Amino acid sequence: MNFSKYIKKYVPKINDEIKLIWENKQNNTNNLFLKEYYAELQDFFLSGGKKIRPLLTIATYNAFEAEPDEKIIRPSVGIEFLHNASLIHDDIIDKDEFRRGKPTFHFRFFNYHKKHNLKKMSGIDFGNSTGIIGGDTSFLTGLEAYLFNNFAKDLNLNAINFYKNAFIEIANGVLIELDMINQKNLTISDYINMIGLKTGALIEKAILIGANYANIGNKFNNELSTYGKNLGIIFQITDDILGTFGDEKVTGKASDGDIREGKKTCLLITALNSLDNSKKNRLNNLIENSEISNDDIIEVKELFREANVIDSCKNLANSYYQEARTSLDHLKSEIRGSEAEFFENILDFVVKREF
Repeated sequence: MNFSKYIKKYVPKINDEIKLIWENKQNNTNNLFLKEYYAELQDFFLSGGKKIRPLLTIATYNAFEAEPDEKIIRPSVGIEFLHNASLIHDDIIDKDEFRRGKPTFHFRFFNYHKKHNLKKMSGIDFGNSTGIIGGDTSFLTGLEAYLFNNFAKDLNLNAINFYKNAFIEIANGVLIELDMINQKNLTISDYINMIGLKTGALIEKAILIGANYANIGNKFNNELSTYGKNLGIIFQITDDILGTFGDEKVTGKASDGDIREGKKTCLLITALNSLDNSKKNRLNNLIENSEISNDDIIEVKELFREANVIDSCKNLANSYYQEARTSLDHLKSEIRGSEAEFFENILDFVVKREF
């Protein structure tokens, strides 16, 4: 079954499970603010996105089962809660106001503060505080997918362990990324190590959780991990390219955010390692300016183009595509053909995506 058919078949069911979990929270409180808080979390989770991570859990489970069983849908959404928890916190760190074309979670409560003319706390502090708790709530609520389902206790405990490890690796990746903003002379290897944690870990664990519920032991974990980590690395490289050179109407995010924040993306690191010293110094000066202007943003992008960063980063993504494809080829004889097609399709989608 190809990626598009998987989306059509499973995303509505994934969304129904997510909706059910958040509606349960809303129904179990009489506090009007909490009802609105949980409703906003539900809307944030359901506002766009391909639901790639739960789809990977479902597809991996189905790949090793003689017959697909929809009981995997419930635990598949756990990893989506962790993913959205990280997005909520990332948006606070990055000071982003929009995601997927809609307000970020913390910015929704900045607007709530403004709408209700609250006085005792600034709108920014109110929004950020609510956002921090929103990310925490999402992370903990995700565990419910592994606690209340139709699988054996030992498989659920294994899934929770993967979930825990994914959280730790994401947090480590974000911390390294924050530190990298102030580091000089970084290499692409430094960047790959960081995104392997920040982005690759969650995709890898989504796949391993699916294999866990298929109850196949650890026999194929190395190949599955290699495929998943490389898929995540490709995803982030493409995300960096789109974050600066993508169409904002398509991506739903501003195309100057990474530059304003001084993020050490593959674009910036490639440019700094390619330009001559005078242009490298100019680029550093622009990036390090906390009051970077729109004209400065344009100049940064021009320096990026001069360094041919788009082609370099696409070639980098293609090298990890080949690694992922090799692992998939090794797995093909062991998995169902319909899911092999899905894994091929999603790999092609991620490397070629425009949003």
